[in-house]
Amino acid sequence: MMKAPSPIYLSESQVFWGELAPTEHVVYMYEAKDAFLRLLENFTLDGLKNGESVIVIATKAHRQALNDRLEERGLDLASVRATCQYMNLSAENCLATFMKDGWPDEKRFNEAVGNIIKKVNRPGRNIRAFGEMVALLWANGNSGATVRLEHLWNEFRRTQPFALFCAYPKSGFTDDTDASLQTICEAHTKVIFAEQTEKRRLG
Repeated sequence: MMKAPSPIYLSESQVFWGELAPTEHVVYMYEAKDAFLRLLENFTLDGLKNGESVIVIATKAHRQALNDRLEERGLDLASVRATCQYMNLSAENCLATFMKDGWPDEKRFNEAVGNIIKKVNRPGRNIRAFGEMVALLWANGNSGATVRLEHLWNEFRRTQPFALFCAYPKSGFTDDTDASLQTICEAHTKVIFAEQTEKRRLG
């Protein structure tokens, strides 16, 4: 099997969400929560402005903070929700639908994500999604399940292409997890880091 190309490494200032191909799978290793929310806000708004469907699967705190930011930018949340252009879902609840004995079950995952995609899928409308479920697994120390979930996302997107954005707080990475971190980076097309020194360490 042909090896996937190496991911492209970017700094926060190099990120552009305006045009996002459905082949993109982007991961962000962040230090500051405000910087993360700013990127997520722009990811969401740019998608909606382009007429895309946007799915956000995040923690309660991050969903609320994002919605507050979107409303401050003048977005009518009720309108984009009513047309199924914007879905804002609980990462904890979504994760629970497909985990089995501490491991992502492929069949359950495909069913859960497939049902979400069906709700926002419209002819001629691209889809972009943000998922924080991998970060929850990582925070619980389940690096194996984290890597598995990243690969399940990639497998699913081969049959139903859409752009995917993931984010991990960098505080969760230690020397003991460097191997898993490298594997996670290789599962993505682009890697965003808060510091260029991280690019040099992993590159």
